[in-house]
Amino acid sequence: MNIQQLLELTIARNASDLHLVVGYPPMLRINGELSPVMEQSLVDGDIAGLILAMLTPGQKQAFDNNMELDFALAFQDRGRFRVNVFRQQGHLTAAFRLIPVNIPEVDSLGLPPAALKLVNLRQGFILVTGPTGHGKSTTLAAMINRVNQTRPAHILTIEDPIEYIYPKAKGLVSQRELLVDTKSWANSLRSALREDPDVVLVGEMRDYETIATALTIAETGHLVLATLHTNSAAQTVDRIIDVFPENQQAQIRIQLAATLEAVISQRLIPTISPGRILATELLLKTPAVSSLIRESKSYMIDNLIQTSGELGMVSLETSLARLVKEGQVALETAQNYTLRPDVLVKLVGL
Repeated sequence: MNIQQLLELTIARNASDLHLVVGYPPMLRINGELSPVMEQSLVDGDIAGLILAMLTPGQKQAFDNNMELDFALAFQDRGRFRVNVFRQQGHLTAAFRLIPVNIPEVDSLGLPPAALKLVNLRQGFILVTGPTGHGKSTTLAAMINRVNQTRPAHILTIEDPIEYIYPKAKGLVSQRELLVDTKSWANSLRSALREDPDVVLVGEMRDYETIATALTIAETGHLVLATLHTNSAAQTVDRIIDVFPENQQAQIRIQLAATLEAVISQRLIPTISPGRILATELLLKTPAVSSLIRESKSYMIDNLIQTSGELGMVSLETSLARLVKEGQVALETAQNYTLRPDVLVKLVGL
């Protein structure tokens, strides 16, 4: 099969990912599970033929220099793919993530009702967290597109690579891609305030300088949305603080307490019928939350979320328990995704 046929098959089977690895057949991830496309395993020559033909001379040079490469690939008018080319055990390898053409409506994702109101904010810091492959980019794109559709704001995105393409609407959208439109996260964020944004999307906060600049942009009256690979709101707060040297952490706690509006920590859970459904932990800004962050008591955030349902907050266990009670997710499956199995069992009522 050629690369066009494999990408066609990925779209036709509604797979989230395509993997090309020497010694294995092409593999599709469907509803979170990997399955082979065919019996024949790939060899080096197969993968080189599939991948290298897609790369521009500049991309080939970048891959030769770095031994890994991220880029976006537009496939006809049917979708886009985020591609990572890398080496493993000396062999050329690639992973393709399917990005649908149409950005879903934020209301259709299954987020808690209070999360839907976050797109109305004019300033502050919103973080979407969770493991790789659990829909963070889709959630952010849906939120950004709602802003784009509903108000005349300048939306600046910094991505690696650009994933969703936003349609023309009420907003003005400027999308910058790492190594295509800017040399680094740090450079692009430092210049962001000179570009007159109302909303800034940071594709991923990877280091000290990126996090520090994103906090400053939020602190100066802008709405900043970003992702982190963390498992919970409490872990997210700790991760941000721990990036900084100890002598700066007190100041960062003050900044974060003042700017953090919400943490959406999400998982895509396999359903009883084939498919996946969103389970979400939602932390919202309150005086109590800000106080816990300032006073270095993030270990109390989990309990605060659990007891603040009337304010719109939702714990992951509450979200999972609802899905189990509704018959959408098996209890055993839900237990594989919770951080507190004992709490989940109590909420289910067993």
